[in-house]
Amino acid sequence: MNANIFITGTDTSVGKTLVSATLCLKLGWKYWKPLQCGFSEEASGATDSDWVRNYIDPGKVYPEAYRFCSALSPHAAAAIEDRTIHLELLLKKGQQMNHTIIEGAGGLLVPLNQELLLIDLIQKLKCQTLLVVRSGLGTINHTLLSIEALRSRHIEPLGIIMVGDPNPANRQAIQYYGNVKVLGEIPMLQNINRPALCEAGKLINLKENFNEYCEHAQGHCR
Repeated sequence: MNANIFITGTDTSVGKTLVSATLCLKLGWKYWKPLQCGFSEEASGATDSDWVRNYIDPGKVYPEAYRFCSALSPHAAAAIEDRTIHLELLLKKGQQMNHTIIEGAGGLLVPLNQELLLIDLIQKLKCQTLLVVRSGLGTINHTLLSIEALRSRHIEPLGIIMVGDPNPANRQAIQYYGNVKVLGEIPMLQNINRPALCEAGKLINLKENFNEYCEHAQGHCR
């Protein structure tokens, strides 16, 4: 099994791209977002890949397998353009990668096509999975549901990363009821730059569960 980490979340806009860029810098790894839903050719930094490219070596950002204009669930965005997302293509590309942060689209149960959900892709890629969650109100329910969905497919999450203002009560509840470790809490950064992402990376501890990869990481945060 290649050393990749799949970044998924409890929902859209929970901080998956922020965490992905932070981990790319921390570990010196590459970045791939297989599915991009919503972009404008005219806008600067139009996609999540474009955004990450601003902060890591541009040569370490893989192109998306699918790009759709509409900011919708992947299956709906594809349908508008009369296209179909093929799992085989995603697996072929993903299985060729190593030391790569792979960012999902939306949450675990977003549909890819008429038969498959995002969680099916995670299951078949067979890489470590990190769950990104909000720190505030509502996160306990959403996080525990997502953990249950992962475990129903025999996917044991590597851990949780919380994004937002620190919330010790929610962190404790997630760890206790979810029987999972929170590996870090990072703020939703207001002024984002490479030094700020590096500082955020210091708040994420992968060593306990991912030690064999951290030991060989070639991160760029100094």
